[in-house]
Amino acid sequence: MNTQLTIINAAAEFLAGRLKGRKPVVGIVLGSGLGKLADQIEDPIVVPYGGIPSFPTSTAIGHKGNYICGYLGGKCVIAMQGRIHYYEGYGMNLVVLPIRVMIALGIRCLLVSNAAGGTNLAYHVGDLMIIKDHINLIPNPLIGPNIDSLGPRFPDMTRAYDPTLIHTVEKIAAEEGIALQKGVYVAVSGPCYETPAEYRFFRLIGGDAVGMSTVPEVIVARHAGVPVFGMSVITDVAHATDDDDYVTDGNVIVAAANAAADRMTVLFRRLVAALPAEDAKA
Repeated sequence: MNTQLTIINAAAEFLAGRLKGRKPVVGIVLGSGLGKLADQIEDPIVVPYGGIPSFPTSTAIGHKGNYICGYLGGKCVIAMQGRIHYYEGYGMNLVVLPIRVMIALGIRCLLVSNAAGGTNLAYHVGDLMIIKDHINLIPNPLIGPNIDSLGPRFPDMTRAYDPTLIHTVEKIAAEEGIALQKGVYVAVSGPCYETPAEYRFFRLIGGDAVGMSTVPEVIVARHAGVPVFGMSVITDVAHATDDDDYVTDGNVIVAAANAAADRMTVLFRRLVAALPAEDAKA
């Protein structure tokens, strides 16, 4: 058996043994400062990444490094309380390992969130942006021999972010009176925050927001045929870099993400509840 597949299966088997027979149908990635949704998960089982075979450790600000499995909106969900980033020094196979493990456990939908810098000049700190597409400027996690049991050699990325899920969230937001942006997310390696010139470049190539995560997770989910919904909270904006005394601060970014968490929590909880009946509580 392929070494990578062996690692995925061993981690999935270990995690399944800790979930007391639960079969999660929705996977959720809680990004920087966006862990408030974890508090909404009922009857949670918490499994730290550190105890799972071959798992990397999350070191980013605001990332606790746990799986949480429980119930949200009548569905059994498994949430990542913190993700793994390429800039932490891990290879892409480890960056996406937590997603592949959730897929091995049987999730049928992946919801991802992140904190991002707004390159679109119309954006403001605290805006929520539905990710409608992305531009990937970091290594693709599918580089290398393809594992056919995980997905095809050349997966289609025409609709990386599921149009039905996007429409559902837009409808929910209208009902809740929550304003949304919708744009293109640019993935970069980090860990440096962007220069003003890089912000201008990302805007020029069609990016509305930029961050250091998410896209590898989306690629492996789509490789496996799992539909994805993605959302960014805009935690800093490009036009602020024109100020002579502006400094991008990670703690300020997490604080801005936390301030938007209530609105995002409402949207994600109601989206999970709106998923088809066949994904009902397991």
